[in-house]
Amino acid sequence: MNVAFQDLGGETGLDRILSFTIPARNARGRVLRLGPVLDAVLAAHDYPPQIRDLLSEALVLAALIGALLKHAGDQMTMQAQTEGGAVDLLVCDYRAGELRGYVRHDAERLAALGEAPSLEALFGSGYLAITFDIGATGQRYQGIVPLTGASLAAAAEHYFAQSEQVPTLIRVGIETGADGTIAGGLLVQHLPEGEDGRARLHVDLQHPDWEHVAALAGSTRGDELSDPALPLETLVWRLFHEEEVRVAKGTGLSRGCRCSVAHYQTVLARFAEAELAAMRDEDGLIRVDCAFCSKLFPIAM
Repeated sequence: MNVAFQDLGGETGLDRILSFTIPARNARGRVLRLGPVLDAVLAAHDYPPQIRDLLSEALVLAALIGALLKHAGDQMTMQAQTEGGAVDLLVCDYRAGELRGYVRHDAERLAALGEAPSLEALFGSGYLAITFDIGATGQRYQGIVPLTGASLAAAAEHYFAQSEQVPTLIRVGIETGADGTIAGGLLVQHLPEGEDGRARLHVDLQHPDWEHVAALAGSTRGDELSDPALPLETLVWRLFHEEEVRVAKGTGLSRGCRCSVAHYQTVLARFAEAELAAMRDEDGLIRVDCAFCSKLFPIAM
């Protein structure tokens, strides 16, 4: 097994994502573990445990999926909008290693669901939209799938099967203790025609190579993914030690809320003066509330 050992996250390996390929099986993967970055995002709002775990899972998925992008200017946005559930909006995005996310929910409805509500109970009827914005060309690609299954990870697997036609396995593990929340994730995909970027002439979920890789990856336990004492390289080796695995240099992850006075001034400059006048308060300021970081920005325009 060919491994490039470099722990960008320090001794714990937290807030880091590792990519790998299994060439002989036409497979690729990502494995990650979030710690302080996750706590920083969660701390922006006083989320109850059910929403904390939901957002933790969503941020893991955002990083696993977003890291498939190749260029610094690219961005992946994952959004769930629903009707009839305790959660009516979930949004996360990933850009060049930066993560942010937010959940809007009804506290009374959530409290009535108990400690471990199902995905259907949380969201009611809704959909998951995954959008890729390509910085170099300005192109946007979006896939939308129903919010079905036992978890957001299952819905994301359905997205890849339906919209991308790429057999995909995703596992997520979350652990909250006195020192905060740690969440880890694994994504493995089968590429029938081998190298990235080549046309996929067929998709075969029963391909023996994919069945083999999926069986190995599917044995991953949640507590392994969320264990800060288990290096990501070691986890990959445990799963695929019988294969030739090529592991790329790890990449650090960070909290990436991009709110600032300058940013909002640029956004507001697109509005007509009559619209800006309607937004101003008695002090002549437009007060912008960033849902991602829970900060209020008074803007003079």
